Amino acid sequence: MKVTDTALQDVKLMTLDVHRDNRGYFLETFQARRYEAQLPGYQPFVQDNCSYSARNVVRGLHYQLKHPQGKLVRVARGEIIDVTVDVRRDSPQFGQAQMVAMSAQHFTQLWVPPGYAHGFVVVSDDALVEYKCTDFYQPGDEVCLRWDDPALGIDWPVSEPVVSEKDRQGLSLSALCELRSVF
Repeated sequence: MKVTDTALQDVKLMTLDVHRDNRGYFLETFQARRYEAQLPGYQPFVQDNCSYSARNVVRGLHYQLKHPQGKLVRVARGEIIDVTVDVRRDSPQFGQAQMVAMSAQHFTQLWVPPGYAHGFVVVSDDALVEYKCTDFYQPGDEVCLRWDDPALGIDWPVSEPVVSEKDRQGLSLSALCELRSVF
């Protein structure tokens, strides 16, 4: 497995080792010792999630306020543009976003540590995205950062986004700062 730094601190892109032969291929999608040794802030995973989405679906930008989740994201089918935003209040990169292209055919994973909002847009006909989480989903603790907040400067590669009502009602970065000052 090759681990590559990204523009955001501690967010890592991993390219998995793929073993191919005439039958097809084999790869390990997770091995605890390897990830513990190579990922900053690694914590054991407690929940696996899977989402299926059609082209132009935007999901995110989600995170949990009091119970932040680290996420290990993998595209099992299709192609996405993954978006990560640093929402750690004391971080010099607070409010900075990055986009990473990911596809099933490239066998990559993205480590998104706790303290980052996460989302993606599907750029293929459809996509199956799987991700492991370091904490349990807490519905009352989830915060949604508005996916199209101009303050984030994200140039989503989609002309007609399909967005849930929850994600449309997300907070702007400035509203997030006000919310965070309460806690």
